Amino acid sequence: MDDAASPQERPSPVVAAQPVRDLVAARAEQAVLTESEQDEIAAGLRQVYEEFIALRMHYQFGIDEVLTKVEILRKEFEQMHDYSPIEHVRTRLKSVESLMDKALRTGGEMTVRAIRERIHDIAGIRITTSFVADAYWIADILASQGDLEVLTVKDYIAAPKPNGYRSLHLIVQVPVYLSTHVEQVPVELQIRTIAMDFWASTEHKLSYKYEKNLPPALREELDDAARVANELDARMERLRGEIRPQAAPGGGSGLFSGRPGSPA
Repeated sequence: MDDAASPQERPSPVVAAQPVRDLVAARAEQAVLTESEQDEIAAGLRQVYEEFIALRMHYQFGIDEVLTKVEILRKEFEQMHDYSPIEHVRTRLKSVESLMDKALRTGGEMTVRAIRERIHDIAGIRITTSFVADAYWIADILASQGDLEVLTVKDYIAAPKPNGYRSLHLIVQVPVYLSTHVEQVPVELQIRTIAMDFWASTEHKLSYKYEKNLPPALREELDDAARVANELDARMERLRGEIRPQAAPGGGSGLFSGRPGSPA
């Protein structure tokens, strides 16, 4: 997940048009287009670009809503229970350029509605915990909140990706109350331990540097590092009872009942 995007002012037409021209040029390299076809695509993309400016505002509000919930939990844990499972929180909102690029790569209609249906990581929040069980615990508590709907769950902790990536992914939907209507906004939650986050960050940087074509020696090192990170989490989990021997306060959704590392 990239660093949180800072608030941006609405770009001027000249600035907004440049990414559109670049995207059209990239698409033109893949197919032979007439000048009128390129102009038609450019006009459509410019309209979508302007709609994305408003769309990003809604997703930023969605991030703010979920982030408030997370911060409330963290403060409650710290002040009332003398222990917080939340170590770090980061947010990310895809830029318009990144969103349009992914929309083109994934194919389909270039409308805001169609893009929202097929791209689910426009807004994201990453929560880092100390222990594996705390990752499930936080997800379970958030899922139990009445105004937050869990749309999908991908448990890469119980079933890591082939490259060794481990994390808990949830797409949650939160209502955003605007002046004229209520917007239901999906937000991606990534919840992982410090060890998982360190490995994922390193793997991402190396994959970016080598354009996802890692040399075999580096791939082997990363595979071994994933094993070590997993072993570290297992060892820390055994020590967790010394830090928080009591059962977690409060209830939960039961979403992860019986899963590895789920809270007591």
